[in-house]
Amino acid sequence: AMRHAHMIGCEEPLMWRLVPALNSAMGQVFEELIRAEPLITETLRLEETRFKLTLERGLGLLDEEVTKLGEGETLAGEVAFKLYDTYGFPLDLTQDALRSSGRAVDVDGFSTAMERQRAEARKSWAGSGEAATEEVWFELRERLGATDFLGYETEVAEGRIVAILVDGSERDSAGAGEQAQIITNQTPFYGESGGQVGDSGLLLSADGGRMIVGDTQKKLGDLHVHIGEISGALAIGEDVELLVDGERRRGLRAHHSATHLLHAALRETLGEHVTQKGSLVAPDRLRFDVSHPKGMTAEELAHVETAVNRQISGNFPVQTRLMAPDKAIEAGALALFGEKYGDEVRVLSMGAAFEGDGPYSIELCGGTHVPRTGDIGFLKIISEGAVAAGVRRVEAAVGDTALEQVQDQERYLLAAASRLKAQPHELAERIDSLLEERKRLERELGETRRKMAASGGGGLLTRRINGFIYASEVLDGVPGKDLRGMVDEAKKGVGSGVVALISVIDGKAALIVGVTDDLSPRIGAVGLAQIGVAELGGKGGGGRADMAQGGGPHADKADLAIAAIEKALGEAD
Repeated sequence: AMRHAHMIGCEEPLMWRLVPALNSAMGQVFEELIRAEPLITETLRLEETRFKLTLERGLGLLDEEVTKLGEGETLAGEVAFKLYDTYGFPLDLTQDALRSSGRAVDVDGFSTAMERQRAEARKSWAGSGEAATEEVWFELRERLGATDFLGYETEVAEGRIVAILVDGSERDSAGAGEQAQIITNQTPFYGESGGQVGDSGLLLSADGGRMIVGDTQKKLGDLHVHIGEISGALAIGEDVELLVDGERRRGLRAHHSATHLLHAALRETLGEHVTQKGSLVAPDRLRFDVSHPKGMTAEELAHVETAVNRQISGNFPVQTRLMAPDKAIEAGALALFGEKYGDEVRVLSMGAAFEGDGPYSIELCGGTHVPRTGDIGFLKIISEGAVAAGVRRVEAAVGDTALEQVQDQERYLLAAASRLKAQPHELAERIDSLLEERKRLERELGETRRKMAASGGGGLLTRRINGFIYASEVLDGVPGKDLRGMVDEAKKGVGSGVVALISVIDGKAALIVGVTDDLSPRIGAVGLAQIGVAELGGKGGGGRADMAQGGGPHADKADLAIAAIEKALGEAD
């Protein structure tokens, strides 16, 4: 459809305008179309814009290939595959474009090329062995049952060791210095899931055995595995005390609860099309990915931050209920990305809606959370950016980490203001003024350089070679964009001849060669530039007969490049 619109001269995307007609016809059956109309419309418009570039590029390449074919000849499958694989041009679009001229595509050849690429991909993949390792957890889960998780109520508990693994193999015990994975019948340690990283802490036996738990993983949904280094010795059947790192857990709770408020604030600010696409909850930061087709403005980010902090300062209780998943969703709970739900789910409610009754946020979540929103402290958004088409990432911090962020930013702001002898609120205006002044000075400097080149000053070396006037110079710190104007002025100064200028910046060299119009039919600037570029360690060099340019990484060879061009002039006919 886009191709035919392109053929009749449509310059702008238009398929997105059909979304209301689609919703009118199908929205009563598929209610999500109505609910997500803004997201669908914006996403389709952006995809059309991107695909229009693909269409124009692909049609141009296809035209080139067709001109090489005989009357009615079939387009090779390899060519069609190249259009698809390299330029994103679908096979059916290639077939449609050729149909009007009575041509076809060698589909078998296309399929062969596709299968060859898949075979290469399979060959290059080296299995990690994870499948075999995961098999161990299935056997353990079947034999031991689920780990009883106590971490919602406590951070300290007693348990019995029921399994020990070292290097992926089961053992009866583990000794000092060994890295091990230990399963207990019950634990307060939260296993990584739903974006929240696993707990760390200590595992202690009465006989002095000890594990420093660096991480806790959740296998098969409910098997909690403590991972860390052993000191002393631990064995299956031993009773142990499990102590979660409380300070770290408090950071995790605060950041996890903040993600729920952040999610609600993003939906309130940007629209209900916003849904979670991934998250990371760490003790000192949070990362939250959501569906949204474009970057957020400074005003939108400020609105989100303010909305979250308003809920935090309200110090509302955080409530948890156990419900059946379908009942929870009927009650308005949002299911979070990456979370697996059983017959019974935890429904987390927090905050207070600005309009009407009810909580500000209600979601299904198995993570650990603060008892009241005020325990979060406050939230500071650190960054916002794209991670994929239609997915934005917000990074933020709460509590002490957020305070450090604000204090750091204030310190940088005050330092900048002090250097510019201005108040913080005057910084933007002062910086704008300095940037404008810099542009003016750059313009004046460029003009001065051009005048110096035109007058033969500034160290420009001029000599006669083989009947030609040759003017050249190596310049330190002159921006490459200024060289072209300087060469033009120098050409005026010599009247008839060749000019070669090389700019050296940060160890790299930029070369421009100019030839006056009366000589360019005899001596091409492109050939001279390529000779100089080769000496500089570069490749190629291009332009017109009267002006050509190139560059290379060996700025220390600049004098050799000037000499090489001089030698070429001496040998010219």
